[in-house]
Amino acid sequence: MKKILLLAFLFLSVSIVAQKYYTKTGKTQFKASVEAFEPVEATNNSTTAIINVNSGEIASLLFVKAFNFRVALMQEHFNENYMDASTFPKATFKGTIVGFNLSEISDTKKYILNGILTVRGIEKEIETFAVFSKKEDKLLMQASFEVQTADFKIKIPKIVRNKIAGTITISLAYEFIEKK
Repeated sequence: MKKILLLAFLFLSVSIVAQKYYTKTGKTQFKASVEAFEPVEATNNSTTAIINVNSGEIASLLFVKAFNFRVALMQEHFNENYMDASTFPKATFKGTIVGFNLSEISDTKKYILNGILTVRGIEKEIETFAVFSKKEDKLLMQASFEVQTADFKIKIPKIVRNKIAGTITISLAYEFIEKK
């Protein structure tokens, strides 16, 4: 009897500890547009992210070269001149969803999301709101925040400085599924 209880306890402990949701198709967008000029914006549809729904810990990773621009030349300049994607191929975020409780999410629920964004090897503390909802067996998250190009030592040449915003808006739209 003790063995059965011990096994049941271990099984429940493992399932509680291991309750995670993930995505490999998260959508990350950024906009650095200035009015009256060509839009400077791109989308990455292959962001990988994982949430531990018990602790509220969240982590994400994206490959910089996976951002797609409308204009191919912009994409080339972004990867080679601004992001130095061959030296810094990944951007990451590691943080916490404050007070996260999966059982509280029925329609939509807003939580504070904070953590460290690492771009070009430089870490920046981020705090924003993330809105969560459920759709069938998926956990949906949307968030946005702003960063400065100077925060990550991204140098914009003088010739195009008035065409690219110094403040970049980053938007996230992730559909998580339970990791089994």
